[in-house]
Amino acid sequence: MPDLKAFAQEIQTYIKPTTLPLAIKLLASEGEIPEKTRRPKKDFQKRFSICQAVGMARRTGWSFALGKEDLSCPLSQMSLGFERDLPFYKEGNLCEGMYTGTKEAGKRIEATVPKFDYGRYRYILIGPVGRASYEPDVILIYGDSAQVMRLVHAALWEEGGALTSSFMGRYDCADYTAGVMHSGKCQVILPCNGDRVFGMVQDFEMAFAIPHMQIDKSVTGLQGTHKGGVRYPIPFFMNWEATFPPKYVELEKLWSEGREDGDLRHKT
Repeated sequence: MPDLKAFAQEIQTYIKPTTLPLAIKLLASEGEIPEKTRRPKKDFQKRFSICQAVGMARRTGWSFALGKEDLSCPLSQMSLGFERDLPFYKEGNLCEGMYTGTKEAGKRIEATVPKFDYGRYRYILIGPVGRASYEPDVILIYGDSAQVMRLVHAALWEEGGALTSSFMGRYDCADYTAGVMHSGKCQVILPCNGDRVFGMVQDFEMAFAIPHMQIDKSVTGLQGTHKGGVRYPIPFFMNWEATFPPKYVELEKLWSEGREDGDLRHKT
C-alpha cells in the first residue's frame, strides 16, 4: 500500500490544491467501513448524492460511507451497481428532453456510461487521502486547469503518449469510479451538472482521477517534471521590455537631452 500521507504531502507541494485530495474505495460489505466514518442517513437523517459527500469531504476533511439507503441520486445508485439499470433507464428516458433531443440519442449516451455489475459493491467510501486507513481504489483531486495539466504531465512522465478521457457532462461519479477502475488509467474529469449544483464545484474547477496502482508513478512524474522546469504555480516569462504611451517617451527624451523647461514642443 502506498504511503498515503506522503502522497498527500507531495500533492500539496507540487499541485497546491485548495481542497483536499480524496481516497475513494468501493466496498462489498458494511463490515469494511472504518470506524468514525459518517453515514448520511444515520448521522444527518437524510440521503446525500455522491456529489454532496465528495464536496463535503474535500472541504471539511470528513469521511463518508454511502450505501443504497444513503444515496439520493438514482443515477449513482445504478452506475455503482447498488440498483439495477432497468429498461426504462437504458431506453434513454432520463436523457430525453433534458440532455438529448430524442430518446434514441439518450439511449446512446446511457450505453457509454461506465458501470459496475449489480450487487458487486454495496458501499462507496470517500475521505481525505492523507487520513485514509484503507487502500483506495481511486484518488480524486479537484483543481484549476493548470493544476490538472500538471497531473496530466505526471501521468505521462514514464510512458509518454497521450492521456485519453471521455466526457458526457453527466454523472461524473461513474467516470472516476467505474471508468477509472475498469481502465486502470488516469483520467481528466469534467465535473457534471449535479456536481456543480449539489457538490458546489466552481466554474474554474476540474478534477483528475488516479487509479491506486498509479499513485507512486504520479509522484515520480510530478517530481521529474518539476525538476525539468514545468511547475505550479506556472511561472510567467517576464524577461522583456515593455512599451509605454508617447507622453511617457516624451518625458524620457527630456531627461536624455538635459532639458528642464518641460516642453519639447517649443524647443528652438
